[in-house]
Amino acid sequence: MVMKKSNILFLFFISMSFVALAQNEKPLVREGNKEYKNGKFDQAESSYRKAIEKNGSSVEGRYNLGNALYKQNKYDEAAGVYQNLNNEKLSTDVKAKSLYNLGNTLMKSEKYQEGANAYKEALKLSPNDKDALYNYSYALAKLKQQQQQQKENQDNKKDQKNQQKNQQDKQQQKQDQQKQDQKKEQDQQKQDQKKEQAQQPKISKEDAERMLEALKNDEMNLQKKLAKKEGTRVNIEKQW
Repeated sequence: MVMKKSNILFLFFISMSFVALAQNEKPLVREGNKEYKNGKFDQAESSYRKAIEKNGSSVEGRYNLGNALYKQNKYDEAAGVYQNLNNEKLSTDVKAKSLYNLGNTLMKSEKYQEGANAYKEALKLSPNDKDALYNYSYALAKLKQQQQQQKENQDNKKDQKNQQKNQQDKQQQKQDQQKQDQKKEQDQQKQDQKKEQAQQPKISKEDAERMLEALKNDEMNLQKKLAKKEGTRVNIEKQW
């Protein structure tokens, strides 16, 4: 019996020690809240992280950490904190607020579809939240605008591709036409050469021999005249 009582007391003291450790994060959370109100968001982040190190299940510490990260434009980190919170069992009020903050964080990152989904879930838990309703409508409008812009960008890219293809086709057609014109010109030149050759008079072998003999006689006569004039003898034989 004594041993059992000792065990009970020992377990009691252990449980009390865990409670004391869990309560140690409260001052750090309060310090973080004070720094947050004074606009010292980086210091508030540090305090909240220290509080979470002492008590990882601190909803207040993690929720406020997400807010401090959001204020420092650390949207991806803040979104991760809120998403982790939303995966746990929270009170309806806290979860609605966490979803609302998650929506704001996603909107800052231009993730309009995800942001709209977060606001929608927040409204399921808190239907009378006018801020969530307004932001939900705004997110849907931004989503529609984003989709329209994406469509226009796709259409512009398609038009640019078509214009580029048309230019390439025109350039190819121009090159093909130049080749055709060049070939036509070459063919015409060949035809003209054939016509010229065909129009040139043909000389028979006999006529060619007579013309050659006449040229020889003319040259011999010229050589004789030159020899008489200069008083010299010239070899009138010429090798062909």
